[in-house]
Amino acid sequence: MKKNLIIILLIVVSCAAFGRIAGNDFITLDDAEFIYENSHVKSGINSESIKWAFTDVVNGNWHPLTFISHTLDWSLFGAAASGSHLVSLLLHIGAVIFLFLFLNKTTNNIWPSAFAAAFFALHPLRVESVAWATERRDVLSMFFGMATLYAYAFYAENSRISRYLPCLILFACSLMSKQMMVTLPFVLMLLDYWPLGRWQKTMAGKLIGEKIPFICLAVAASIIAFWTQNKGGMVVSLDSLPFITRVLNAIVSYAAYMGKIFWPVNLAVFYPYDLYILLWKTLISCIILILITLAVLYYIKKLPFLFVGWFWFLGTFIPVIGLVQLCMLAMADRYSYLPSTGIGIMLAWGVPAFIKSGYMRRKILFPVGVIFIAMLSLLTWKQCGYWRNSITLFSHALLVTKDNYLMQGDLASALFAEGKIEEAIEHYSKSISLAPYYEVIYYDRGIAYYSLGEKQRALEDFREAVRIKPDYAAAYYNMGIVYRDLGRYQNAIENYSEVIRISPGYAYAYNGRALSYLNLGNNEQGCPDAQKACALGVCKVLEWAKSKELCR
Repeated sequence: MKKNLIIILLIVVSCAAFGRIAGNDFITLDDAEFIYENSHVKSGINSESIKWAFTDVVNGNWHPLTFISHTLDWSLFGAAASGSHLVSLLLHIGAVIFLFLFLNKTTNNIWPSAFAAAFFALHPLRVESVAWATERRDVLSMFFGMATLYAYAFYAENSRISRYLPCLILFACSLMSKQMMVTLPFVLMLLDYWPLGRWQKTMAGKLIGEKIPFICLAVAASIIAFWTQNKGGMVVSLDSLPFITRVLNAIVSYAAYMGKIFWPVNLAVFYPYDLYILLWKTLISCIILILITLAVLYYIKKLPFLFVGWFWFLGTFIPVIGLVQLCMLAMADRYSYLPSTGIGIMLAWGVPAFIKSGYMRRKILFPVGVIFIAMLSLLTWKQCGYWRNSITLFSHALLVTKDNYLMQGDLASALFAEGKIEEAIEHYSKSISLAPYYEVIYYDRGIAYYSLGEKQRALEDFREAVRIKPDYAAAYYNMGIVYRDLGRYQNAIENYSEVIRISPGYAYAYNGRALSYLNLGNNEQGCPDAQKACALGVCKVLEWAKSKELCR
């Protein structure tokens, strides 16, 4: 009865804390590419969309089950973002319930289990994973991951193959949602020590042996993740970011994550990388980590949950702590989804362990715990409001971070989409002043200048973009458009030719080059280009040329 009541309370409070996301829009950061401008997603559930989900890589990501879930959302709700957000919330709540059931089953201690689950459910750091439609991969992966833990509790009771296979299948589903769960075999080893107590009564060889299939899946998923991210240009090279800098950032980030867990304010969708980390900050962070590690090792037998919770926190962060750096972000709220569970376990069982008096636990600890969870819920409710739309989200990020070039650029793009072009150019320029090496911002500002009719400025920005990135086909293509508008057809042809050299299947480049040749009276070269463009699906120029009897 008490267990059912706690589950109901977890559902109700989670809905209250996160419910306002139902009124939020999609945002321009990744949601377009992954969802509302993705033709495969918008085609609905069918054999082709399922095949695409398992065989294609989108923006450096292979997450087939996540893509299928987006496709199913679109079939059910269409372009309504509210449906997608609510499904993500339901998946998050499902993960919370599985965590509570696992902890309660394995410890037979209902109130610490409830606190750990509530801490996991309602912390403001969860907002990014739940409120960002693109991060469906987070909540779906966590749903299957926590279901794996619950299934594993039954397997630990009776090591039968019929109980082992569901664990393995659920783990595979988690990895096919997002590869963040590659550390789950490590978590299972920790849980074998506490609360399952299997290390104390089972041969180590058996415990390690039964994890081998899990480890094989995790290694395969890690290889896939690195390959797809590298293919998508997301992996930062060691030349651009030396390994020692990554290690220093990792140490500081561990401490920073702990700070945000205990003081969850000034949360942002993007934290820019600090290339000049202060030595004192690294030393203090390192001392904190070492002292906590030594303390939990000292109390490993007396307070095993501290050891398990701490190494859960440290170990599950490793894939995303920045040793393999993706983009130029120092840390991300969503990366704390799984690791922060370890801190929740430390708090739920550790604090009562130091308060021996039953009276003190009932009269002080319980109400303090309730107040703490209520405060987290209020902060989560407030944080969800910042995700109302792109402009609100990016503006908030600029308020709570320093020198955030990416948010300046993303805010500019959101303003441009709403027709506020002059304001957008201001933010593009601020972004360029912070990151003059970032070619995309020059390209985007060039588009903005072009839309205002300032074609010479647009050309300058496109030229700078290709100077930074010589194979930037889209920038060459837009230079071709500007030159054609200016009547400089030979310059346009040169730029269209660069596009075709870089990307031979770029239909609109053939289309633009054909039009430039035809305007110069060079039908012999213009007509083949027009025919090539039509063969690639763009027939407008060929139809026009035929109507003018320029081409057959």
